[in-house]
Amino acid sequence: MNIKNIRFFISFSILVMLISCNDATKKSNKEETPKTVYASDVIPFFNDWNLILGDGSNAGKANNFEHNDFFYTASDGKEDWVVYKTPNAGDTHGTSNNCRTELAQLKKWYPETADDKLSATLKIMNVSTTGDARVAASYSVVIGQIHSADGHENEPLKIFYKKFPGHTKGSVFWHYEINTASDDNSGRWDYSTAVWGHDFSVVGETENTYPEEPKDGIALDEEFSYKIEVQDGIMNLTFTSKDHEIKTFSKNLIKSEYATKEDMPEQTQKLFVPIGQDGVERENAYAGEGCFFKLGSYNQTNGKSPEVNKNWCSGAETHGGDIQKQYADGNYAEVWFKTASISISETAVSNQGYFAKND
Repeated sequence: MNIKNIRFFISFSILVMLISCNDATKKSNKEETPKTVYASDVIPFFNDWNLILGDGSNAGKANNFEHNDFFYTASDGKEDWVVYKTPNAGDTHGTSNNCRTELAQLKKWYPETADDKLSATLKIMNVSTTGDARVAASYSVVIGQIHSADGHENEPLKIFYKKFPGHTKGSVFWHYEINTASDDNSGRWDYSTAVWGHDFSVVGETENTYPEEPKDGIALDEEFSYKIEVQDGIMNLTFTSKDHEIKTFSKNLIKSEYATKEDMPEQTQKLFVPIGQDGVERENAYAGEGCFFKLGSYNQTNGKSPEVNKNWCSGAETHGGDIQKQYADGNYAEVWFKTASISISETAVSNQGYFAKND
């Protein structure tokens, strides 16, 4: 091989090496910066919601949005899920005692003319590891709601998951909160209905003793679904989960069952009357009030003293509001959603007044 050919061979080899290195660098960079999977890639329905975060802020529509502390996506090795995470103590939204990372519907609808639906498939990954077992709200999280935007802003529906420490299975139950008949809303109370496991009223005898574990309960990381349908004043609920009985319920939202003291259920007399929450409901319940859906992780465990309210104040660990310390030792609620859908009636109107009041 002559000198000319040798020079050409060397130059060509160097060129090939440079191209190969460049391709390898591009490939390496591509591998180091994978595409972010946003919640709106997993469940594309965020145009109908504002997202409230665990720091009390309103993030607006959560399209192409994530927050490392409260709202992001995760994979279970098979599928991507949308994660809603909420500490026992952060900053709250509006007048609530509890932190939430939760969607709030941008439109409100009126139960008497409604044809509105919300469905979701989810699993609970964590509830608080501390709290007072005698307090009914301890170790629980609300994963779906109907909320009133008007009047007292009470809640005709809250869907709960609750699991005591040391138990493998937790309970799913739902609440109806009365729409109090007077201007003073301090007498409001909830009535709880079990889906799988116990209802809200089953508590421990002491601060650190727990009731019997529910045999038909739902474990952490166990998938289940709920469907809420409101049509012409009637709310219908359906709950499904593999290896569990399908449960259905119906509730009239425009004609009260609790308009007199005599209508008060025994459960309410035991739980709420002793702490002064003994009101009655308007005869037409939530008729004439704009209602809207919520979905996410509304942590019901907080650090407030049970002496303030033995049903809702858990006395849980909050590390002075330090979120990362709470996350490190399990003092938070975390809910993963795989699918969700919403259907809104033509009669729905803007819910901006609720956000203007509470943001």
